[in-house]
Amino acid sequence: MPETVKFNSCGETCVGVLTRPEGARGDVPLVIMAGGWCYTKEIVMPHYGKFFEDLGCATLRFDYRNFGESGGQRRQHINPWNQIEDYRNALTFAESLPGIDHHRTGVWGISYSGGHALITAALDQRPAFAISTIPVVDGYQTMRRCHGEIRFAQLNRLLEEDRRARFAGEPGGYIGMSPEKLGEEAFTTWPFPHVYSGFAAIKKTEAPRHEHRNTIESTELLLQYLVKPYCPRIVETPVLMTLAAGDNITSADLEVEAFNAIANPNKAFESVQGVDHMSLYTNREHLGKVGRVQAAWLKQTLAKLGGG
Repeated sequence: MPETVKFNSCGETCVGVLTRPEGARGDVPLVIMAGGWCYTKEIVMPHYGKFFEDLGCATLRFDYRNFGESGGQRRQHINPWNQIEDYRNALTFAESLPGIDHHRTGVWGISYSGGHALITAALDQRPAFAISTIPVVDGYQTMRRCHGEIRFAQLNRLLEEDRRARFAGEPGGYIGMSPEKLGEEAFTTWPFPHVYSGFAAIKKTEAPRHEHRNTIESTELLLQYLVKPYCPRIVETPVLMTLAAGDNITSADLEVEAFNAIANPNKAFESVQGVDHMSLYTNREHLGKVGRVQAAWLKQTLAKLGGG
């Protein structure tokens, strides 16, 4: 049965769900999983996690600080470097768990956390593997492409105004995650109505704690986010990157550049046809295509690692 667990991350409490394979004997591999932009452990991760659980792996799905059941203020504030610290503290917490093969414990991420999984593997020697799904790898270029030149310039002025307000001692403002309809005047971070409708449906059925907004500063921090410089540091950790072919949100060409920068022959790349970025959240058939690819790779990787 799933078990609610808590661990400390830089003075805040992160809340997670730990699953163990039924009837397991001995120490089992563990997949540590966290979400992407502005959502909790209840969204998508249980579906991907099921593929790993069917292999005989345990999974640890957790909420970052400031999200879901986890502690921390400001709510819905997304600092990618704090989230990477949460991943690393989840690894430390996992070391305390009985019945876990600590030499076959790795990290999984999707979208923003797909990039986090790569940076975690670059900074920390403990992950035995890293699985990166449709990752955000270059926040500046991603936002510039998503918004277009004119709208991107206007977005930057909004970020500057919010910085001036914070400097003056005012609380930072909030911005919507995505718009309900095309042509809305108000800014959002991800300007795609199908993102709004997808998460609205998920909120009704799976994740009542989801809030479709983030701090404006979160978007400013996204513009500073760049994964590629860390990739040459992934020398020994096995890596799988799975993409939605032609992804127009996180940009497949940027993802390929980051993958090519990984200085490690023990890496694999899979561009899955017939899916898109958002359908890997909302369409169970599409999610299954990627889940099966990842499970097959992980099965082979765990066999090479040996262990229990």
